[in-house]
Amino acid sequence: MNVYTIGFTKKNAETFFSFMRSFHIKTLIDVRLNNASQLAGFAKKDDLKFFLRELSSTEYVHLLELAPTRELLAPYQKGEISWAAYEEKFLDLMAKRNVERSVTAALLDQGCLLCSEHEPHRCHRRLVVEYLNQTSGLDLIVKHLY
Repeated sequence: MNVYTIGFTKKNAETFFSFMRSFHIKTLIDVRLNNASQLAGFAKKDDLKFFLRELSSTEYVHLLELAPTRELLAPYQKGEISWAAYEEKFLDLMAKRNVERSVTAALLDQGCLLCSEHEPHRCHRRLVVEYLNQTSGLDLIVKHLY
């Protein structure tokens, strides 16, 4: 099953929506904690939902359970904890939430996880798909779009 991830930073709208069309993304799964920031530009929740439907026939879903908590994210962003510590705490959070029970194969198939970070290396969207690959029983073929 193909699943994708993407960050909206360092992309203009044309590039972003071209990815949605080119890879035939059925559902964009927003895994951001804050999806309404003015800094998000075209990727603000309500605008993004409209653009996805109109430009690429892609559905939009916001899954807050796949986002970190503020209490976890803030110390990492402030440099108070390392990426390794953040990663460990976020993986533990997903396990406590049992996210593998609520994320369906239908949602992930040709789905794309959205976050802010340009590259997936230090982004929780990569951790989400890796965790789901290990716990969900699904055979996810992951492609990061950037």
